[in-house]
Amino acid sequence: MQEHDAEKIREALKLAFPPVDHELQRDLWPLMLRRMETPARIVPWYDWALAGAVTALFVFVPKLALLLAYHL
Repeated sequence: MQEHDAEKIREALKLAFPPVDHELQRDLWPLMLRRMETPARIVPWYDWALAGAVTALFVFVPKLALLLAYHL
């Protein structure tokens, strides 16, 4: 690549991407504290029931795990 080609590419990149401001517009720590104070999400009972049913199915019929692995 020649020098004038590199200069053209450099100028095109400067025009395409505006300069980045490295300073944050706001303080992120209060937002993080608010997020940490919110209660954790509760997993519904039917998700636990489904996970238990799938686990029991794989325990009692192990060939299903192989069948599932084959199709994945």
